[in-house]
Amino acid sequence: MLTRGAVRTVGVCTRYCTRYSSSATDEPEFEEYPSDKYKRSEDMIQRFLRVDHAGEVGANDIYAGQMAVLGRTKEAPLIQHMWDQEKEHKSKMNELLVEHRVRPTVLLPFWRAAGFALGAGTALIGKEGAMACTVAVEDTIVTHYTDQIREIIDQGKEEEYQDLLKIIKKFRDDELEHHDTGIEHGAELAPQYKLLTKVIKLGCQTAIKVAERV
Repeated sequence: MLTRGAVRTVGVCTRYCTRYSSSATDEPEFEEYPSDKYKRSEDMIQRFLRVDHAGEVGANDIYAGQMAVLGRTKEAPLIQHMWDQEKEHKSKMNELLVEHRVRPTVLLPFWRAAGFALGAGTALIGKEGAMACTVAVEDTIVTHYTDQIREIIDQGKEEEYQDLLKIIKKFRDDELEHHDTGIEHGAELAPQYKLLTKVIKLGCQTAIKVAERV
C-alpha cells in the first residue's frame, strides 16, 4: 500500500507529465551555427557550378556537331557566333571550378559525346532542325540559370556571391539570345517541331538533375 507521501509524489508526476507530454514530443529547435550556414552555401555553389560547367561543355559540343554538318552552309557564321559565346562560357566555368574547388561531373565524357551526337543529328535534318535543337536546349538552360539566380537571392546570398550572380545573369542573357536567334531562323519549321523540342528538353532536364548529384 502506498503511503500518503508516495501518493502525493505520483500525483505531482502525473500532472507534470500531462502538462508537458505534448511539447515533449516536439523536435527541439537549435540555432544554426555559422559553420553550418557556410557549409550549406558552399554546397549550393558547388552544385551550381558542377551542373553549369557540364551544361556549357555540352553546349560547346552541340555547336561543334552542328558545325560538322552545316559548316559550309550559309548558316555557318550564325552557328559559329553562338559557338564562340559558348566557348567563352566554358572557359569561365573552368576558372570557377578551380576557384571554388569543385570537381566536374564524372559523366562529363558521356555528356560530350551526347552533345555532339545531338548537334550533328539535328543538323542532318537541316538548318531548321539545328535551330530547333538550339531553341530547346537554350530554353532549358535559361530556365535553369533563372532558378539559380532566384535561389541565391532567396538564400540572402546576393551580396556574398554578387560576382557569380553577374556571371550567371550574363550567361543566361546570352542563352536567351541564342534561343531567340533559333526562333528567328526557322526553328518552328523543323519537322515535328513540338515533339522534337519536347524530347530534347526532357533529355536536358534529366542531364541537369544527374549532373547536380554525380
